[in-house]
Amino acid sequence: MKRTASCLLALALCACASSKTGNEVADAATTPLADLNLVRAEIPPPLVAALKGPYRAPEAGCEAVAAEVLQLEAVLGADLDVPPSAARPSLIERAGQGANDAAVGALRNTAEGVIPFRGWVRKLTGAERYSREVAAAIAAGSVRRSYLKGVGQARGCAAPAAPAVPAPRS
Repeated sequence: MKRTASCLLALALCACASSKTGNEVADAATTPLADLNLVRAEIPPPLVAALKGPYRAPEAGCEAVAAEVLQLEAVLGADLDVPPSAARPSLIERAGQGANDAAVGALRNTAEGVIPFRGWVRKLTGAERYSREVAAAIAAGSVRRSYLKGVGQARGCAAPAAPAVPAPRS
């Protein structure tokens, strides 16, 4: 009965959720499959390249640096130097997002509870090792983006090949 209720909750959330929340619900619902190492999200090519050489010299020219930074931002999201958007969500929108986050969190907790001894299962199936590989690729991508922006700033490039907000002068 408990599993049926969880499935119904997942279907209801998927039916009324935005695409972002729908993806979060799908991720939460497939957690047991990921724990068994049956479902894997592939590491995007820009992060694989960053993992192989986060400090390799970029191609010459600000355009090449900007192109690589934009590829990394497409995968990682906005960098710390990008100012928050001018349109801030209202209290009603933030409350709605909070409710969505709570529902997705409840579904994720339920899905994680399906597999007994989850930690050991993740280790034995290789899912834990793959999670560490993904985390290392994200870290390498972040380092690569920072390095590229530093190189771009030294070359006198404009954003996105350099930080959007110039560093304060001492």
